[in-house]
Amino acid sequence: MQKQRKKIARLIAGAAVALAAVSLAPMGIAMAGEDGAKKAPSQAAVEQHSDDISAKIVGGTEAEKGEFPWMVRLSMGCGGALFEKDVVLTAAHCVDGSGPNDSITATGGVVDLEDSDKVEVKSTEVLQAPGYDGKGKDWALIKLAEPIDQETLPIAEDDSNNKGDFTIAGWGADKEGGEQQQKMLKAEVPFVDDATCKGAYSELVEKEELCAGFMDKGEIDSCQGDSGGPMFRKTEGGEFIQVGIVSWGEGCARPGKPGVYTEVSTFAADIKKAAADLG
Repeated sequence: MQKQRKKIARLIAGAAVALAAVSLAPMGIAMAGEDGAKKAPSQAAVEQHSDDISAKIVGGTEAEKGEFPWMVRLSMGCGGALFEKDVVLTAAHCVDGSGPNDSITATGGVVDLEDSDKVEVKSTEVLQAPGYDGKGKDWALIKLAEPIDQETLPIAEDDSNNKGDFTIAGWGADKEGGEQQQKMLKAEVPFVDDATCKGAYSELVEKEELCAGFMDKGEIDSCQGDSGGPMFRKTEGGEFIQVGIVSWGEGCARPGKPGVYTEVSTFAADIKKAAADLG
């Protein structure tokens, strides 16, 4: 079974449901071509799942302006968080390799993408996690042409916060197969241990991925278009810290199929070094 990334990936729904008998790819692994209709039904179904970028938080409520100031919407249909004022942390599957890149627009400072207060900044460079091949290591950095004057979100540097309840937020679909949202949604999801998650996804890369969601009922989850956005929680000191990056999952908010997130603490040192190297 192929992973369905939550950007394009967690985007499968509508067509996915109609083609469920053919394929249930977990959230799109990579952007596919636009000629799926010319291909065999099963291949076309998988590519549609992995290409669709629309989506949002399922079972969420609207976020308040300024509530999560580090949140960023990326023009390719992903989310992200300000690691630095001019560096966005997102998912590796949201970008196409590393190098100079001025094609991405980051929108920050608002929860409503039509808000006149929004700040839009172009990218200058992208760094995709070295060695990323679609399994684990799902992180990337986007250097911005100028800073976005908002708070940044610290990342977890050990696994002590990989527990309890997490907050997820984004402009992705509010249901499997749904459309992108104009206003940011937020929701709370509980930690799912590796052993339980491995039962849902045999391909889970332990130590590089962690899971969260309601195993029994589903109902609340990140979805298509939320890829690359942060999963975060408050530390014992009351400060927000990023513990995950929206990565993939089978469908959205399905019982027994939690969301899978990049385990940020595993890559904290690499992320910090990469950000410094971006200059």
